[in-house]
Amino acid sequence: MPGKAVVIALGGNAILQHRETGTAEEQSANVRRASRQIAAIAAGGYGVVITHGNGPQVGDILLKNEIAKDILPPMPLDVCGAESQGMIGYLLQQSMQEVLLAAGVDCPVATVLTQTLVEGNDPAFGRPEKPIGPYYTAMQARKLQEEQGWRMVQIPGQGYRRVVPSPRPIGLVEEEAIVRLFSAGAVVIAAGGGGVPVVAGPGGILRGVEAVVDKDYTAALLAQLVGADDLLILTDVERVALNYGRPGQQEIHEMTVAEAREHLAAGQFPPGSMGPKIEAAIGFLESGGERATIASLEQASSALAGQAGTRICR
Repeated sequence: MPGKAVVIALGGNAILQHRETGTAEEQSANVRRASRQIAAIAAGGYGVVITHGNGPQVGDILLKNEIAKDILPPMPLDVCGAESQGMIGYLLQQSMQEVLLAAGVDCPVATVLTQTLVEGNDPAFGRPEKPIGPYYTAMQARKLQEEQGWRMVQIPGQGYRRVVPSPRPIGLVEEEAIVRLFSAGAVVIAAGGGGVPVVAGPGGILRGVEAVVDKDYTAALLAQLVGADDLLILTDVERVALNYGRPGQQEIHEMTVAEAREHLAAGQFPPGSMGPKIEAAIGFLESGGERATIASLEQASSALAGQAGTRICR
């Protein structure tokens, strides 16, 4: 078991930048940049577990489903999520192995295609809110609602999108495999996109569900699972801020769990952006973690050392 451990949650910008088309070359180049940052952390003596977002990639898979639906049978959302885990895991695994060797770190890298357990009676199933997939016209949206039973919402100025539930994760099916690999010294890539959401039926039989689990909540679960000292959430801002994008914006260098809760209650961290990251950090710390840090990818190493980003402490 490594002496120090960190779970690193990569935001979507680590894999696909804004305005990029999503070619394999673009995504590989972005993943290589992220891998260099992570390799520097591993070279500093940390055991590393990586998780990542998958929103743009699943969106592309769903769009391909839509375009080819008259030729090939569309795959359900859980299968699409598994596809994206495999693709991104492959890119990260290959790139991490390359940069680790270049940094003089000799350790295996392994991707675990991860299923995330959720409760079948989670309230989120009664109020789908997570937009996924392509945009549709009003006529197309009505037809999909009638034929597929999808819930569609209007996005002002852009059209209609499908929304699905986003239940909270309660466990990872592959937790033993993840812990064994990590304990043996591997860099583990797991629970991409929050993991494929599954519910356990009679006899423990697992069934994939049409839902999306927030990756930051799952990252906190991963960190608890491997006994990580640190949870490092990398996103596209350098620090958490109060009054973000408004007059009086104020960057936060450090805050306690109590302060984070106060700001959450005051509506400073919206549910669709910073909110889940703050809640994940709080959950990790309250379960025994030492530090949670939110920072930009470019400052990953500095943030872990307490020299950049926003650090949340117990």
